[in-house]
Parts: sequence; C-alpha cells; structure tokens
Amino acid sequence: MSLIIVAIAILVLILLISWAKVNAFLAFLIVCLLAGVALQLPSQTIISSIEKGMGDMLGSLVIIIALGAMLGKQVAASGAAQQIAQTLVQAFGKKYIAWALTLTGFVVGIPLFYGVGFVLMVPLIFSVTFRYQLPAVATGLPLLAALSVTHGFLPPHPSPSALVALFHANMGITLLYGLIIAIPTVIIAGPLFSNTLKKINSTPLKAFQIELIPTEKLPGVFVSFFVPLIPVILIGLSTLIQTFTTNSQWLYQFAAFVGNPSVALLIALITATFLLTGSDRESMTIIMNRYGDAVKDVVMILLIIGGAGALKEILTQSGVSDQIAHALEGTSIHPLILGWLIAALIRVCVGSSTVAGLTTAGILLPYINANGVNSNLMVLSIGAGSLFFSHVNDPGFWMFKEYFNVSIKNTFKSWSVMETIVSVLGLVGVLLIQLFV
Repeated sequence: MSLIIVAIAILVLILLISWAKVNAFLAFLIVCLLAGVALQLPSQTIISSIEKGMGDMLGSLVIIIALGAMLGKQVAASGAAQQIAQTLVQAFGKKYIAWALTLTGFVVGIPLFYGVGFVLMVPLIFSVTFRYQLPAVATGLPLLAALSVTHGFLPPHPSPSALVALFHANMGITLLYGLIIAIPTVIIAGPLFSNTLKKINSTPLKAFQIELIPTEKLPGVFVSFFVPLIPVILIGLSTLIQTFTTNSQWLYQFAAFVGNPSVALLIALITATFLLTGSDRESMTIIMNRYGDAVKDVVMILLIIGGAGALKEILTQSGVSDQIAHALEGTSIHPLILGWLIAALIRVCVGSSTVAGLTTAGILLPYINANGVNSNLMVLSIGAGSLFFSHVNDPGFWMFKEYFNVSIKNTFKSWSVMETIVSVLGLVGVLLIQLFV
C-alpha cells in the first residue's frame, strides 16, 4: 500500500506542475504534506521532516549555487563571454564557426546557469550568423548543446551538485567523469548533428539582437578564458593530487581545501571581481549590486532543490524508501539504466530537468545505497535522463522556438532531437565508464 501511495504522490506532483501549472516548490510542499498524511506520519514528524530535508539538502549547496550565480553574472556583464566567442570565431574562421561556438558554449557554460547562458549567448549567435550570412539553427545549436551538457552533467551546476550531495558522491570525480562524457556528447549532438539542419529556415527576430560591447572595452583574452575555468582547474587538480598523496600529507590537506567546490568558486569570484571589470573599472558598489541580482535569479532553483530534499526526507521517515529499495532488488534492469529511465520519464511529464533529476534521486537513494552502485556515475546517469526529449512543457523549448523564430515542427526536429541525443549519449558514456571503474 505504501508503494502505491508514493506512486500516487509522484503522479500528483507531475500533474500539479505540468497540468495545473503550480510552482514547482509549492507543488513539492503540497505533495510532501499529502504523502506524509497518507503514510500516517505524526503531524509534527511531517513538519520536522520537511524542515530537516530542506536544511540537509540546502546546507551544502547554498554557497555553491549562490557563488556560481555571482561568477556567471560577472563573466556575462564584464564582456568575458563575448570575448571568448569573438576570439574563438576569429581563430576558427568562417568554415568552422559551428565548432568555435561549440567551444564557446562549453567554456561559458561551466560558470553560467543554463537560462542565463541561453539569453546571453543566443544574441551573440545571431550577431555571428548575420555577419557571415549563415543558417541560424545549424550554426547556433552546437553552442546550445554545449550549454545543455554542462547544465546536466557538470558540477557546480545546481542539479548535478544537488545529486552529488544526495548520493554522497565525490564532486571532483563526478566532474572528471562528466568531462569525459561531455566532450564526445557535445561534438555529436552539436556540430555533427547540426549539419543535418542547414535547410531549416530561420529568421531570428531583430529584437533579440543585443548591442555588443566595443572590442577595446572587453577584458583580455587570457583573463576571459582563465577566470570561468578556475573552479574546474582547482577541483580537477585537487582530485588528481589527492589520488597520489595520503591523507596525512600537507599537500593532500591543501588540495582538499582549495579543491572544495565552495572554496574554488569563492577564489574564482574574488578573481573575477578584480580582473573582470572592463576598461571602465566599475565601482565595487555596482559589482556587489550585480551579485545581489544574481542571487535573486537562483532563489527559485534553491527552493525547488529544498522541496526535493523535503520529499526525500518524508519517504525516509515513513520507511517507504527501504520498501522501494526492496521492491527494486528483483528487477533485472541495471541501476544506472533504471535511474536514467525514471528521470527521463519524469522529465517528459514535467518538463523541468531539475525536478526530474531530484525526484528520481529521492526515489532511488536507498536502492542505490543498498546495491553499492558507483554514486558518481549515478549522478551522471540521472543527470542525462533529466535532459531527455525537451518538448512543449519545457520553457527551453519555447525560448528556442521564439528566439530563432522557427515553427513548432522544426523546433522538434532541431531542439528536441538535440536534447534527446545529449541524453542518450550521456547514458552510453556512463555505461562505458562503468566498465572500467
């Protein structure tokens, strides 16, 4: 009976978000209360579980997500992202512009949240396509594929970071595996797939073009590339050093400290604050106000993540989590594939990759712990599943359609297929790495 209640709770969550259009955070709270009552938890236990679940989930993530938002905002506002795009397009030349934009999306996508990256980079795509008279969809989609992959696979983005916290995975190893999977995935879903889309007619609306920052006011090339990559460099080096040193050595302790995602992001943000200020040398007040605005942009993401943590705690306190683990033990489906399937199903129903990933994690957490599955790969498997087949219930679908001014049919042929390729290749990559670790 308990498992039926959980299934109904997940269905109610999906309906509240997709059909009733209820805010995802409120939907999580409503479902937590209803599930707690249906599972016969004492009223005080329901409330305390919601509070504990949100606190446990957000405790390790607020710093990471807030600092990441600030860093991304500064990279965007300073013109560093524009400098990266401009430099790569000039280096690759007109013939390989799609590859240049792919690399741009990958570098810029590491610090920028997906929504911010989309809104910032699409006008830059249009400026390139208008200048060289290129098909907008075929030229721009590779960059968006790179943004999608970094959003779904790589910490310190919100969903992968939250999944790392839930599964007690290693942030550095997850990032390393994510990069190994991300590179071939971006190449196939980006430049290679986009070659089939050159006949799609697209006339981007001029309203979405932006006034670019004059070249002489942009940050330097080295600084523009280096600052967004600081967190990746520090976390990656930390993981490498810790692999070849022992816990008692000072180098191990130092690497663990600077490679902590919160510390790495803080170092990157401090660097960005003083180096990415443009030629006009913005005042500290302006920069700090920008950081305040950046945090406002991610408040709802934090609340949704907290809501998912609350639902996970309700399931744990009721004992249903253990029942789910036992029920799944007899399944012949590999846990990594199962995680991908459930996340993909919820993604198709709800539209939100964050909701899909975190809901799946709450369902499978005890099963994964009991079966000794590689937690780093499970983070990536669920992350890949949460990107599956973006369609009409996903805001990203409509942003792409409206910005590029294409038909719904062509949005499915380009955007939806690209997201599906990213998702499937992500799972393939996870399964291949699983063979060697």
